[in-house]
Amino acid sequence: MKGKCLLFFLLLIGLQLPAQNAYEIKVTLKPFTSGYLYLGHHFGKKQYLIDSAPLNSKSEAVFKGKEKLFGGVYLVVYPQKNGWFEMLVDQQQQFAVEADTASILQNTRFINSADNDLFKEYQKLSFEKGSAMAALQKKLSGAKTAADSALIRSQINTANKELQQYREGFAIKYPQHLLSAIFRVLREPAIPPAEKHPGGKYDSLYAYRYYKTHYWDGVSFTDERLIRTPVFQARLDKYFNEVLAQDSPDTLSKETEKILEASKTNKEMFKFLLSSLTDKYVNPVYMGQDAVFVHLFQKYYTTGQADYFMSEKYRKFIFDRGYSLMANLIGDPAANMELVDTTDKPVSLYNLQANYTVVCFWDATCSHCKEEVPRLDTLYQNKWKQKGIKVFGVMTDGGKEAWLKFIREYNLKDWVHVYQTQAMKDADYAAGRPGFRQLYDVYQTPMLYLLDKNKKIIAKKLSYSQLDDFLQYKLKKETTN
Repeated sequence: MKGKCLLFFLLLIGLQLPAQNAYEIKVTLKPFTSGYLYLGHHFGKKQYLIDSAPLNSKSEAVFKGKEKLFGGVYLVVYPQKNGWFEMLVDQQQQFAVEADTASILQNTRFINSADNDLFKEYQKLSFEKGSAMAALQKKLSGAKTAADSALIRSQINTANKELQQYREGFAIKYPQHLLSAIFRVLREPAIPPAEKHPGGKYDSLYAYRYYKTHYWDGVSFTDERLIRTPVFQARLDKYFNEVLAQDSPDTLSKETEKILEASKTNKEMFKFLLSSLTDKYVNPVYMGQDAVFVHLFQKYYTTGQADYFMSEKYRKFIFDRGYSLMANLIGDPAANMELVDTTDKPVSLYNLQANYTVVCFWDATCSHCKEEVPRLDTLYQNKWKQKGIKVFGVMTDGGKEAWLKFIREYNLKDWVHVYQTQAMKDADYAAGRPGFRQLYDVYQTPMLYLLDKNKKIIAKKLSYSQLDDFLQYKLKKETTN
């Protein structure tokens, strides 16, 4: 009976003990003795603060929390948020660090964090090699002879090779370490020497294919720690901006899918990659790459694979953009527009016969349109019209009277001027039909599309000067052929 009472008493005490913090990081950072320190981490290209802790008179602050931190490169941010130092957070989340801003690299000491001891060791080596290479680069700019330049370049290569060898050796010795994962992201594929190329002769295409094939060697797309490092986003951007051909949306789409499929078993990594690629291609730098976003939209968003991380606001944005862009991809037939002209006579886009048709969505009250539309008309009157090109001008807003006044004042003759009456808008709405705004993704004015003789979209959302350059290229190519 006594044994049972003792057991009950011990269990009761156990229930009353406070739960241990999932993470507790004690920071001593001189010379600060008041205010707050902040804990943050890298996330792609950005940095985010996630915690704060008050400093005492001994320069001490403690970050702690009930939920374990995600692995990654973290930041201890100074009270004025004007500086920080980095540390690793992974499996070890109960440790201490002592540092002095007078010399962070030299005067930082970690307690109970073997991960950060190794990180500090690498930081020192990297600083030494980096400083040496910077000095050699400066010396190289002042070299007076070819022999001196060759010697200095050799020294730079040696220092760089030593740093690479350290990283390779570290990754072999500590394969699961966060630093090893970072080193694998930083590693550049070594192109085989010329004698190992097909035929024993240097082949630039072979070199490119080899580089592309081995670009991601060793990098795990299920290692979510990489999200919270300063290197992974840069590596991803380089691949999609520089390694892959920018004029092939199909290739880009296949590559996005390949990476996303590889990350699917890790929800955090999948979310990060899909969000990053969506942001990149929803409003792309290069014309036609919105097809990549449409591919992502159809493959992952409409199938519910992204539902677990989307807010209602984000979901509305993605689906609105997705359905708008699906209707106006480069190479697809343009949606027909059956509107009315200045006399309210019905006009159909597809009844317009021309080798090329410029579709201009514009608003007579828009300040930008007031500048751009007359310039567009100058190009049309002086260059395009004589080539059989026609302009289909669609009023988007501003009212019929302002529209007609602008046409008269700027003598926009020989355009096919059209607009949509309120009754036509109401009929579309009642029937659930998308209007021209959605079909052509008209979110600003002026907006220009170029259609071929079969009314296929061959260019879109260019400025009037870019459109002229594109047209001249097409016309010259036709003449050459």
